Amino acid sequence: MGFIWSLIIGGVIGWLAGLILGRDVPGGIIGNIIAGFIGAWLGSFLLGGWGPVIGGFYFIPALIGAIVLVFIISLILRNIKRPA
Repeated sequence: MGFIWSLIIGGVIGWLAGLILGRDVPGGIIGNIIAGFIGAWLGSFLLGGWGPVIGGFYFIPALIGAIVLVFIISLILRNIKRPA
């Protein structure tokens, strides 16, 4: 049950990052989960472990990391889609 809870929280974190930025996370639900997990790692790496722990994630650093990740991915995808 812990793994499923982590997937749900990872998806919520990725979804919130997309909402805050006003940009969609590529890949829908799977993209949200991936952005949440990678964002949690990135946020914990850059900011350390602080704030409330939800589903095994430090929520605030995970959200900040997911926001950074979604922003970078959206910039990259926007440049790829732009015709030359």
